[in-house]
Amino acid sequence: QVQLVESGGGLVQAGGNLRLSCVTSGRLFSRYAMGWFRQAPGKERAFVGMITRTGITTYYADSVKGRFIISRDKAKNTVYLQMDSLKPEDTAVYYCAAGSPGSDYDQPHAYAYWGQGTQVTVSS
Repeated sequence: QVQLVESGGGLVQAGGNLRLSCVTSGRLFSRYAMGWFRQAPGKERAFVGMITRTGITTYYADSVKGRFIISRDKAKNTVYLQMDSLKPEDTAVYYCAAGSPGSDYDQPHAYAYWGQGTQVTVSS
């Protein structure tokens, strides 16, 4: 069974940076695209970005484009979310997910496996 464990969340001031990590277990890391989503209190889970199985292509939500970068390290079975120039509106629980999405890569239902989430809080 695929397991995903996020880490790296915390409290940061606006304009600061954080890097989230998501480690997968098992031998399935190389089989799946990896996505990042976030959920703020009272809001639905929202797409942040994703990286294809090969790591060649990435997609981002408009709200984070130019500030966030997703990468993956096959040797470590880990996907990263580098978050720069953070804003208070980036405050949320961040989740990584694994799956085989098609054109619906920005939809939570396209991902079969999810981590437990890590809290990111950006103070103004």
